Amino acid sequence: MSGEGGVGSLHGPDRAALVIAAALALAAIAIAVSTMRAGGVAAYAPVGPKTFPYIVAAGLFGLSIWTAVEAWRGDFPEREAQRLPPMAWILGGLIVQMLTMKTLGFSIATGVLFAATAKGFGRGPLWMTVPVGIAVAFVVWLIFAKGLQLSLPAGPLERLF
Repeated sequence: MSGEGGVGSLHGPDRAALVIAAALALAAIAIAVSTMRAGGVAAYAPVGPKTFPYIVAAGLFGLSIWTAVEAWRGDFPEREAQRLPPMAWILGGLIVQMLTMKTLGFSIATGVLFAATAKGFGRGPLWMTVPVGIAVAFVVWLIFAKGLQLSLPAGPLERLF
């Protein structure tokens, strides 16, 4: 939308930005309600574990209002056309990672996500990016699982170590 937006602008409000504003508001409300319903926190503490989620919710709600105002004015810059194949590669890689994390383990599943994301951004052939992604993810797994003693899903590659 052009810089001379507004309610009376030629293009009208930016509908996509209004949807984003609504999603931000819903996220803020969900965080606030979830925090309100959370029990087990002493009521006498002026600042406690419930304070930060309320700050996040307030920030998100403020961003949603700001986004809605800018969308209504039509002040967002013109967006380029969306290309579906790159988005499909990235989304497909994420779906494969989520479905194979427990069976293939962190390194292989995340390596596939890395390769699909690289393909979505137009980088490297899969025969090269899959092994690179698995190697990088394995190093991350080593740091988190062995170095920091955090639990990440282990598959055949991780069981070797």
